[in-house]
Parts: sequence; C-alpha cells; structure tokens
Amino acid sequence: MGKFLVAGVTQIETIVRVDKIPVSYAPVTSVIDSIYTAMGGDAYNESLALKWLGDDVVFMSIVGRNQDLGMINPPDRKITLSTEYIIPQMNETPTEVVLYDRDRKQQIFEDIKDLRENVYDMAMVPPLVESCDMMVLANANFCRPFAKVAVEHNKPIAVNIRSYDQEKEKYNVDFLEPAKVLYFSDDTLTEDPYDFIDRIADTYGTEIIILGQGSDGLMLYDKSKNLRVHYKTVKTNEVVNTIGAGNALFACFLHYYTETGDSVNAIKNALLFASYKIGYMGTSNGFMTTDQLDQWRNLIWGISDNKF
Repeated sequence: MGKFLVAGVTQIETIVRVDKIPVSYAPVTSVIDSIYTAMGGDAYNESLALKWLGDDVVFMSIVGRNQDLGMINPPDRKITLSTEYIIPQMNETPTEVVLYDRDRKQQIFEDIKDLRENVYDMAMVPPLVESCDMMVLANANFCRPFAKVAVEHNKPIAVNIRSYDQEKEKYNVDFLEPAKVLYFSDDTLTEDPYDFIDRIADTYGTEIIILGQGSDGLMLYDKSKNLRVHYKTVKTNEVVNTIGAGNALFACFLHYYTETGDSVNAIKNALLFASYKIGYMGTSNGFMTTDQLDQWRNLIWGISDNKF
C-alpha cells in the first residue's frame, strides 16, 4: 500500500451525452439518462482511484465557502475520502460542463471561479509530507508551494499537466522542473509526439513521461530504461464515456510504479484500469479492483503476479 498526498482541483462536473459535436440547435432536447452531475476534478478523481486501489490518500483541495462537502462522498460509493483537508474558502466551487458524442469527441466548458486568486494554508502540509511516498499535484496556482515543499523534503513529485500549451509552458516550470513523473494529454499538442517527449525529457531531465493519446493509446518514456514506446489501448468494456480515463490511468500507474518501480508493469495495469473506467458514466465511477486487474492482465498478456 502506497501513501500519497494529492493536491489539486475539486469541481462540480455536469456531463451531457449528445448525438454529435458540434451540437445542432434545437429549442429543447429531451433524452433520458443523458445528463450526469457529480463532484469531479483531476485531483479528486485521482484520489478516488488511488484509494480504490488500496492506497493511503491525503487529499488537499479548496472549494466554495458554501459547498456541501457531503457531495465528496455520495452514500452509494464503497470508499470515502477524508474531507479534513478540503478547505471551503472560494467564493464558489469551480464548475465544468462536458459534452461528448458517440465518436468520443468532447467539448468542455469550464468556469474556475476565483481559483487563481486563492492560496492554500501550507502550515499543515510539511508534517503530512514526511510520511508520504509521493506527492501528486495538479498544475493549479495554489499547488505551486506544494512542489517547493516536496523538494525541501526530498519527496518524488508526479504532476498531471492539464491542457498543455507550448506558449504557456513557462508558467508550468515550477512543476516541470522538479517532477519525477509527468502526465500529458495530446488533446492540444501541436508537436510530433516523439519530438515533444524528447524535448521535455532533455529540457527538464524528467524520469517518467506519459503522453495520453486517447483511442490511439499512449506513449511511455522511462529515462532509466532508455525506453520510449507506444502502447495501444486494450478493451475490457464497451465505451460509455471516456471523460476521466486519463485521471484513472495516471493514478493506477502511480500506484503500481510506487509499488514495483517497474514502469512497464505499471503502464500495462494502467491501460487496463482506464479501459474498464470508460465503460461507466461519470469521472469518479467504474474502477477495477486489484484482483480484476490481475485477471485481465493474465488474460490479455498471459502475465500473472505482476511479473513482466
């Protein structure tokens, strides 16, 4: 069991299934079971996935002053996240609306409220950092001090860089330079993926880079193994909704990488974990158990007991 300190964004997400993006105008569209609203956010989803896999998770975030923290742990979910370090200090909780269609296209509308102006009370953080194996961060402004604390305490950092933009890369240097593990999505990538990975690795000396490529799979870079390889997706479930798959994949990778130190082991488990996740509605639903991962890994690759 790993011990993770996760810091990042919590938001209210509304997911809407549509026939096709872009959406054609209609005064009213009425479709049963096509709209889903719940708590979400990269760090929230990653915390859930890590907890589901059996890890010890300290989740640190900020939400609106009037936010009902009961929404963090709906009554029908088998696991719970502690809300002790979720601070209700924003004017309102960030909100996101995601439209998605049968071709797996997405259109995202987000309102981060006053997130950029808020800071987290770091006084409580250093004692918690001492006992963690890794810090998992979002690249939100309030998470910058967490990266500094991790460096001071010699703790490895994993960062999910959301909506990468080369022109804005300079604003992410505080996260890119100290990170041991970086996760990117190619949704907004304009470079050749191989060139992108080489440039990031050469510039920042990153040990592990994961580049999510949606239905095309992903690329894994491991400095110590001199490895830069593409993996195709695997299928364990019919696709219902791909939103949150990247968070699930990232969290599962960190779980197994921290446990075994083997990036290939970890990424194969992560591909399975994400493939099952996309069979469920909502970013925080549809997580495999470790036993299910063992069974599917053996079925697909003929590998058992995490031996790769």
